[in-house]
Amino acid sequence: MYVWFTLLAGLAVLSFSFLKTVFPYFGEDCTYILRTIKLGARLFKYKKVKPFYSIVDCFLDAVQRQPNKIFLRFEGREYSYSDVDKESNKVARALRAEARLKEGDTVALFLPNEPNVVWIWLGLAKLGCPAALLNFNIRSKSLLHCFSCCGAKVIVTSPELQDAIEEVLPTLREQGTSVYLLSESCSIQGIDTLSDKISKASDQPLSSDLRANVNIRSTALYIYTSGTTGLPKAAVIIHERMWAAAFIQAACGVTADDIIYINLPLYHSAGFLIGMVGAIERGITIILRRKFSASQFWDDCRKYNVTVMQYIGETMRYLCNTPKKDNEKNHRVRIAIGNGVRTDVWSEFLSRFGDIKVRELYAATEGNIGFINYTSKIGVVGRVNFVHKFFFPYTLIKFDIEKEEPVRNSQGLCIEAARGETGLLVGRITQRSPFIGYAGNQQQTEKKRLRDVLKKGDLYFNTGDLLQFDHENFVYFQDRVGDTFRWKGENVATSEVADILTMALCIFEANVYGVKVEGHEGRIGMAAVTLKEGKDFDCSDTYKQVVSYLPAYARPRFIRIQPCLEMTGTFKMKKVKLVEEGFNPAEIKDPLFFLSPEKKTYIPLTEEIYRAILSSEIKL
Repeated sequence: MYVWFTLLAGLAVLSFSFLKTVFPYFGEDCTYILRTIKLGARLFKYKKVKPFYSIVDCFLDAVQRQPNKIFLRFEGREYSYSDVDKESNKVARALRAEARLKEGDTVALFLPNEPNVVWIWLGLAKLGCPAALLNFNIRSKSLLHCFSCCGAKVIVTSPELQDAIEEVLPTLREQGTSVYLLSESCSIQGIDTLSDKISKASDQPLSSDLRANVNIRSTALYIYTSGTTGLPKAAVIIHERMWAAAFIQAACGVTADDIIYINLPLYHSAGFLIGMVGAIERGITIILRRKFSASQFWDDCRKYNVTVMQYIGETMRYLCNTPKKDNEKNHRVRIAIGNGVRTDVWSEFLSRFGDIKVRELYAATEGNIGFINYTSKIGVVGRVNFVHKFFFPYTLIKFDIEKEEPVRNSQGLCIEAARGETGLLVGRITQRSPFIGYAGNQQQTEKKRLRDVLKKGDLYFNTGDLLQFDHENFVYFQDRVGDTFRWKGENVATSEVADILTMALCIFEANVYGVKVEGHEGRIGMAAVTLKEGKDFDCSDTYKQVVSYLPAYARPRFIRIQPCLEMTGTFKMKKVKLVEEGFNPAEIKDPLFFLSPEKKTYIPLTEEIYRAILSSEIKL
């Protein structure tokens, strides 16, 4: 018997070793698929159970289970699960009494990153009221637009944002909007104080009957897209979507013993849904910061025993740009969750800061399809697997960069992209993977719907993103539609060009885009760049980088030196204004440079050279 047992054990080890050799990601695939199935089963249960079990109910269960556990640490203060529960009860009672809120009423939160956001949102959720999370950087026209499109009649704000509210107060008053300031006093007519009312309110639990009609398809939040191409759009987040986002931490391996560090804005889906709501789902502690600080990041992680960090956009690159220290690997961070990190920065981050499992995501706030790179393979945003595709059907289709539309066959249907070929990612809209759209903007909602994709009458969500699936089932993000441009009959990916430009010794950041030149088809490459501290623009080194690593059609012919690049609140670079301004030195005050093949360097772009380009004396 012992011999047989030993033989079977040996065969099992050999079988597993064989599988690992032939399928190197077999173990990670199995672990992720099992997690996905378990989380999917939970979501299915929440869809069916009566009464509806929401994130608020999940929070209340955590309060019962661990009332004294620290839920939130912020600027030297700490709040237990019980503290936050009681504070949110007071908020709910104060707003219900003062603003006459009832189930279904939307309240806009115009607040900086601070604990108030957490318990005000929880208080509203206990009343069954959706919250609209306004970007605290927006002003004037954008602020009014974001407020009005979600249908809110109440706005809660902070004293530090009072000036922005006063600027639009006449319009808000005309619209009959109630404005509440988190302060004990305010002399401005049309702005009511709220802190004094909250402090006097009871902290006793509220009846769940106040939210009795909330279900999995009810609106939970409005989260605004970044507005890189115009005014922000209010993505409608239903409770089902909130649960799905909350599960991302669990899918990445976060446990109830972890501590998460959130320094991303809470008005965005990464900080709010994946970070804060995900922490509630896991029952863990949050370390909250007002804003990201590269210089204080690792000190905070050590001080608070952080085990999970978030990143987005350029934040990881900012960490890699900090001066090197001896204790860089002296921390407990084991998981990093985020998106948008470049391959070279990813490698440097791991080299400098240790063996951290980077869980790069691909997702959109309003989208119905996403990926997680659960393997730690550098440079990819996820993997294709049958379970994921079954629950969330998607495909890559061929896309015409110049016409900015999908390629269709003679039957009017889209054509699937081959393995290794870049295509447009589209997710099928189903009951299980819905696309709700944007509040108060049916036109923009319709633009994201794509019909007759693989068969007549089907309906897909157009992500607007170009991806690639390789022969090992890895998913690579290529570029956004509109960021990719076409020159000399070739497609140019702006992210690839930006990566090469930042290899130049003098360049800190690069925002690459295509500009029109009269008499030429397509768009030619241009880049707005910022320089490293104390550096001048090195024409010859930059020329050497782009010529060495980029084909002729992809090399940026024009470079614009800027003191800083205009960014959205989530570190996405704004391009629209730069594209419109073009490369006319008479109209642009920033230093401009032109790539001269004859002189084999970048040279200052003068008005004489500009005129020669327009008259075709200089060939492009």
